[in-house]
Amino acid sequence: MSDTSVPPDASTPSEEKAARTSLGDLLGEVSRDISTLMRQEVELAKAELKESATRAGKGAGLMGGAAYAAMMAVLFISIAAWWGLGHLIGNGWSGLVIAVIWAVVAVILFVTGRKRLETVRGAPQTVDSIKKIPDTLKRNEENR
Repeated sequence: MSDTSVPPDASTPSEEKAARTSLGDLLGEVSRDISTLMRQEVELAKAELKESATRAGKGAGLMGGAAYAAMMAVLFISIAAWWGLGHLIGNGWSGLVIAVIWAVVAVILFVTGRKRLETVRGAPQTVDSIKKIPDTLKRNEENR
């Protein structure tokens, strides 16, 4: 059996380095390490955000394409309905009927959207806390 314990008077290389290095040098080294770590974290965040933005852009493009395709489908369905009704009541009247149907849909969507927008509150907690900052600073200046 070999004894791997360190004698009490022996020190490790890191303890010897710490004993030889001044406090200023140690603080400088820690400061450089923290600075390097922060730069690396910022670079990582940039890379992650770039990847997320790329994916979001591609997804938004696909959603835009889907919206365009849906709009074209609605257009051609409306034309088909116009022509179909045209055989029953004439093309002029059927065009008017389809236009009125779309006007009703537009009004319903507008009213619903306006009601939803009226309920948007923004960021009330953030606004409240930002309003408190000047008062807090005034109290600190008065206590000096």
